[in-house]
Amino acid sequence: MVNYVDRETTLCISLAARPSNHGVRFHNWLYAELGLNYLYKAVAPTDITAAVAGIRGLDIRGAGVSMPYKQDVIPLIDALDPSAERINAVNTIVNTDGELVGYNTDYVAVASLLRTHDVDPSLSVAVRGSGGMANAVVAALADHGHTGTVVARNSETGPALAERYGWRWSTDVPEGAQLLVNVTPLGMHGDAADAQAFPDAQIAGARVVFDVVAYPVRTPLIDAAERLGVPTINGGEVVALQAAEQFALYTGVRPTPEQVEAAEAFANTD
Repeated sequence: MVNYVDRETTLCISLAARPSNHGVRFHNWLYAELGLNYLYKAVAPTDITAAVAGIRGLDIRGAGVSMPYKQDVIPLIDALDPSAERINAVNTIVNTDGELVGYNTDYVAVASLLRTHDVDPSLSVAVRGSGGMANAVVAALADHGHTGTVVARNSETGPALAERYGWRWSTDVPEGAQLLVNVTPLGMHGDAADAQAFPDAQIAGARVVFDVVAYPVRTPLIDAAERLGVPTINGGEVVALQAAEQFALYTGVRPTPEQVEAAEAFANTD
C-alpha cells in the first residue's frame, strides 16, 4: 500500500511538544488501506497561536492536539463539541471551510469502552491520577453513572478534579473499590515500567481493572489482574478508539474494527 501525494492531497497534522510516530503510522496506514488521498504529519509547534492560525490559513483538515496544548488551543478556535466542552480540553481540531471545532476523542473512547465492556454503573470507582487524561476519564465515568474517589498526591489537582464531578479525593485507595482505574505513568515504558498501580490485594477485590497506559499495553497492572482473574480494559483499546474517532472526524469514513486493529498493530511496530 503506497500513498502518492499530489496537489489534491488533504493534510492532517498533530500538535505535540514531543511528537511520536504512533498517529503518523496509524492514520497513514488507514489512508492507504482505504484509498484516501490524505497525508498525516506530526509537528512540534514553536508558537501554538501561529500553528492554529496555520490550520485555518493552509486549509489543513484536522489536527490532533497533545499536552501541553489541550487547553491553550481553546481560545484560538471557533467552537467546542460537547465532548471537549464537558472537560474543557481539546485533543482534536476539525477544520470545515475555515471553521475550527474542538473535540475530545479521549472522552469519547473511554465512554465507548465503558459501554462495550458492559461496565456496571453502580460499581464504586477509584481513579489513580489527576492530570489531563484523568479529567477525560473521570468525566466519562461520571456520565456513565459512576461515583468514586480521585486518588492523587497532588493537593491542588486532586481535590479540584474530584470537586468538579462531585467525587471524593484521597491520597489512598478506599477500601472496597470495585473498579480500579490507573491514569498515571505507573507501568509505562521508562523509569516506572515495573510499577504496579494497585497492589494484588486491591485488585483481587475488584470487579474490573482499567489501565489507560498504552505503551506497553501489557502493564504490570494488566498482567496482575489477568493472573487474578479480574476482567480488564487496557490502554491500547483507548488509543485505538480515540484515533479511529479522529480518523472518522477528518475523513467522514469510519474504519471497521478489523482495520482499526490492523492500523494499531502497524502503529506499534518498530
